[in-house]
Amino acid sequence: MSSSANESGSAGINIDTMSLDQLNAVKQQQESRLEQLTAQYHQLRAVSARLSTARSSLQTIPVNGTGEGREIMIPLTESLYAPGKIVDPNKVLVELGAGFFVEKSAKDAIKVLERKGKVVDANSDNVMAAAEASSRNAQAVQSAMQGKILEIQARQQGMAYKNSIEGKQ
Repeated sequence: MSSSANESGSAGINIDTMSLDQLNAVKQQQESRLEQLTAQYHQLRAVSARLSTARSSLQTIPVNGTGEGREIMIPLTESLYAPGKIVDPNKVLVELGAGFFVEKSAKDAIKVLERKGKVVDANSDNVMAAAEASSRNAQAVQSAMQGKILEIQARQQGMAYKNSIEGKQ
């Protein structure tokens, strides 16, 4: 948060001319943004872990005919599973997004999961970079606030000293 521009290239704000109340509001805004970005980052990491688990699970199913009839547990929710059997180990349904599914071979499904994983990882990197920038902004505002507080204290001490000298005369 400099006086001319921040890292994203948009116009910045001059924190040196702001009051303590204004600085506090900006700091709270940056901390709130940081919390939101951190939550989003954790969600993306969880999605990445689920994609990795799905990819690993697909790689363990034999596709040469020996996987047929194999018993598996089918997730209905995160904590509810139903028993099932593999009918054709080389045909799986893959969610493309927004509730759309497509039947793919296990090999193609793994490729889809890898592509999705790369997108999620790139997004989580972008979110982490934004969180780091927000953290730096909050720290800069905190430093400016501390400077303002020291300035106010020095001014008050100067006034007290001036008043004590004038009182002695």
